[in-house]
Amino acid sequence: MIQASSAVQTPASRPVGDGGLRPPDRRPIVEVHHLKKTYRTARRSLDLFEGLHLEVSEGELVAIVGQSGAGKSTLLHILGALDTPSEGTVYCASINVANLSAREGAAFRSREIGYVWQFHYLLPEFSALENVAMPLLARGINKREAFREAAIWLNEVDLGDRENHRPGELSGGEQQRVALARALVNHPRLLLADEPTGDLDEVTAGRVLDLIERLHASHGLTSIVVTHNLDLARRCTRVLRLESGKLVAVG
Repeated sequence: MIQASSAVQTPASRPVGDGGLRPPDRRPIVEVHHLKKTYRTARRSLDLFEGLHLEVSEGELVAIVGQSGAGKSTLLHILGALDTPSEGTVYCASINVANLSAREGAAFRSREIGYVWQFHYLLPEFSALENVAMPLLARGINKREAFREAAIWLNEVDLGDRENHRPGELSGGEQQRVALARALVNHPRLLLADEPTGDLDEVTAGRVLDLIERLHASHGLTSIVVTHNLDLARRCTRVLRLESGKLVAVG
């Protein structure tokens, strides 16, 4: 796997917020200002972010790279209302996610966020169709409609002929494509992908990258992808490096 540090050795870098933050004619979907995240133990405290700023505009496909332990996954968790900041404001789709209760956060994620992890986390006892339908069933959509929509999304990820297969009967790439369909079945405004190809071989990763790029464009998504994959980062609208608690734009 290519480390993120090698992805940014040649291009010049500049702090985010210098005017290259976002395209001027698009409204921001993500707005993060003065973000701080502190972890405290009995002996010490660790400031993971200190005054971090980020804006992502509608329709952007943004890559975030950085060394392991820099806080990339934590940042995605905060954006997706899976974690809370110690300080600062975090707006996603015009919602201040930092102030959401646990119940409100769950509703927000169901409505606005699609999440893809490095590991697919499919339920092994259920078919691909059932796994994709789960977010709809959790919202109270009737089974017939949920399965119909899930079948559409399995076709979108080129797995229409695998809908009755369980995860153990699918390849790693196919499992990740099912996970991508599950993330998008609720038609979210924001796709958050945390190392979506990190567990795949190079050829399979390339196919998943192609699919993410195609779905991003065809469904008008706004997407933030944490990756060590240099090929994916180069395809994105912007590449940001997380270092020393701040984001740096790679130009």
